Amino acid sequence: MPAYVISEVTILDKDSVAAYKPLAKRSVEEFGGTYLARDAVPETLEGSFDEGERLVIIRFETADDARRWYASESYTEAIKASKGGLDRRLFIVDGL
Repeated sequence: MPAYVISEVTILDKDSVAAYKPLAKRSVEEFGGTYLARDAVPETLEGSFDEGERLVIIRFETADDARRWYASESYTEAIKASKGGLDRRLFIVDGL
C-alpha cells in the first residue's frame, strides 16, 4: 500500500534550504520516493496557510520505505545541511 510523507515547512533561511534540497531529493529517490508536490504554496480553502510556508508531498511504495528514508544516513545528511533553516511538521499517511 502506498504511503505519503506530507510536510508543512516554514523556510527560516533560504541559503540553508538551498543546501538541503538536492541532498533531500537524492535521498528520496534512493528509497524509491517520488515528489508529488515540492515547495508548493497551496490554495487554501479552509483554515490558514501562512505566507512563507510551503507544502511537500512524497509518495513511497510503503510506509516502511518512508520510515527507512526518514531514518537513513543520506536524509540525516540533508537535515544537517539545512542547519536549522527549516521549521516543519512531517507526517506519514497510509494511502488507499
